[in-house]
Amino acid sequence: MKAFLEKFNTFILVIIVLVAMALGGLRLMKIQIVDGTDYLNQTKTPYISKQVINATRGEIVDINSKSIVENKVAFCVIIENAFFPPDNTKANEILNKTVKILKEYNYDYIESIPISFEKPYTFKENREDDIEKLKALINLNVYATAENCIDKLIDDYDISDKYTDEEIRIIAGIRYEMLLKNFSISNKFILAQDVSTDVVTKIKEMGLELSGVDIAEEPIRSYTQVDIIPHEIGTVGPIYAEEYEELKYKGYALNDTVGKSGIEYAMEDYLRGRNGIREIATLNGTVVSSKITQNVTPGNTIKLTIDSEFQRKVQGVLDDFIKYLNDTPKYKNVNAGSIVVLDAKTGAVLALATAPTYTIDEYINNYDEILQRPNTPLINRATDGLYRPGSTFKTISATAGLNEGIVTSSSTFFCGKTYKFHDITVGCTGYHSNINVIRSIQVSCNIYYYELSQRLGIDKLTEYAQLYGLGQSLGLESGDSAGYIANPDTFERLGLDWTIGQLLQAAIGQSEVAVTPLQLASVACTIANEGVRYKPYLVDSIYNYTMTEQIKKTESVIASQINLNYDGIYDYIKQGMILAAQNTPSGEYSLNGLGFDVAIKTGTPQQDSRVQDSVFIGFAPADDPQIAFAGIIEGGTNSKYMVRKIIDAYFFDNHTSS
Repeated sequence: MKAFLEKFNTFILVIIVLVAMALGGLRLMKIQIVDGTDYLNQTKTPYISKQVINATRGEIVDINSKSIVENKVAFCVIIENAFFPPDNTKANEILNKTVKILKEYNYDYIESIPISFEKPYTFKENREDDIEKLKALINLNVYATAENCIDKLIDDYDISDKYTDEEIRIIAGIRYEMLLKNFSISNKFILAQDVSTDVVTKIKEMGLELSGVDIAEEPIRSYTQVDIIPHEIGTVGPIYAEEYEELKYKGYALNDTVGKSGIEYAMEDYLRGRNGIREIATLNGTVVSSKITQNVTPGNTIKLTIDSEFQRKVQGVLDDFIKYLNDTPKYKNVNAGSIVVLDAKTGAVLALATAPTYTIDEYINNYDEILQRPNTPLINRATDGLYRPGSTFKTISATAGLNEGIVTSSSTFFCGKTYKFHDITVGCTGYHSNINVIRSIQVSCNIYYYELSQRLGIDKLTEYAQLYGLGQSLGLESGDSAGYIANPDTFERLGLDWTIGQLLQAAIGQSEVAVTPLQLASVACTIANEGVRYKPYLVDSIYNYTMTEQIKKTESVIASQINLNYDGIYDYIKQGMILAAQNTPSGEYSLNGLGFDVAIKTGTPQQDSRVQDSVFIGFAPADDPQIAFAGIIEGGTNSKYMVRKIIDAYFFDNHTSS
């Protein structure tokens, strides 16, 4: 019986094998005979893949078409995911070797991890958003330390302790950068930009040891005038993973560059251009054809309203005046301020100076070092510095009083140097006796405006301040701060108590009021145009890449207009400002003998019990304004001395207005 079962099992096994062989034969016959033609055709049909051709980004030029930002083709060290070892140990060794090559030729690798390079590791200052992003990307809680973050990267990417502390930190930083930039098969990683042919040669020589590392020619931003309005020009950068979810619907590829700040960001839609598409056909691993199915359209060129030379001179006026003050012991620590110059007929920005400042190449290459500099040079004081306007605000109070019929040119208030209002007593800088609006502007009488403010009330002061553009963004393309106006709403928002005496301070530009130098220049421009306020703008026009065709021209826009109820209102204000301009010392700072009158109003707003700023607004020529301007020196004095230098730079120093 046992022998029978063994024979039966063997028989069944033979049958199964024979059936399997028969089925296999039938399948093979189908492939060779029935489907053979189809498979043969597939070997003759090329595989089509698409390759994105990056568009050249548009350039940025000044009003005279002089280049500020352009493009150049540079050698970049890249890492391609498809050829980069998935094994962390091998990959880390490749990163280490590649960085050594870069260091040998004094090139930096790209890294932005917000952690110190040396132990004990600490988070870098003023990088709160970047620190939060770091912790989220590597899955650590909000309480994680810098040391925790580096340890997590070491664990995640198997960074061996055979490396030195410096090498470990380098590899960890690069690994984070690759994570941040979503390194993947479809998204190569740029490790270093604009390297020399020596680096290219070395990396090519070591190609077998550096799997995944290659050289690519990439267009990069080149800055021909690094000192021209760097805050407004802004920067470009890669698309991060979290940005791509939104940008991909606008036609961006993951490897594209986008504007991150300033004009680069604001004018992104014009600057970006349109990528091209190349279709590549391969057959049996060999390229058989390549054709462009969508042409590349380069980005547009942005022409600014800025004249580079005039901008440079105005920045020099500011820097030189600060140095002049530093020679006096009392003002040796003064080092910050701003000047803004507008075209009085259109609102176009002619100059934006801020101190301290930086150059755009410093920002790109030494951002962390700039962060550590005193007096926050990253703040563009021209558009985002917030200050009390002081007595320059009296021009607004005077406008309200005259236009509401509360005072006329001949109305007077008595100034006896002190002024009692309910239970408070305030003072003036002088004893002016009976004084009218023209002289009140000339000598900057506080008591005149204390009296006027009671008749106006805070609502009217607020209304006219808003008509002049205070308490709101003016809409500059690169961005500007709104500030705020002294009134009960502001006090409530700030958690402060509005007292009756604040009305008096509001009328002379004190109290809780904050304006930008750009807003102050806009106030001057509005006075020059007798109540018509133009929107300031920085972009003059847009051209195609080669500047052979104008696509768009910026037209001046009236942002608001004060409807005048009486004749001559601005004649009186201008007269007071002209008289104020005549009160300048003889010599290099004098505003007399120019061949035309200048109109100015100064202020010395108190920032706290110890510090007061020096502010001015104005326009010239007074009878036919060409430029309107404003300036401030933080903790300084006599900022009006800069006015003559601004006028000389515009009208007399071989500068031709556009």
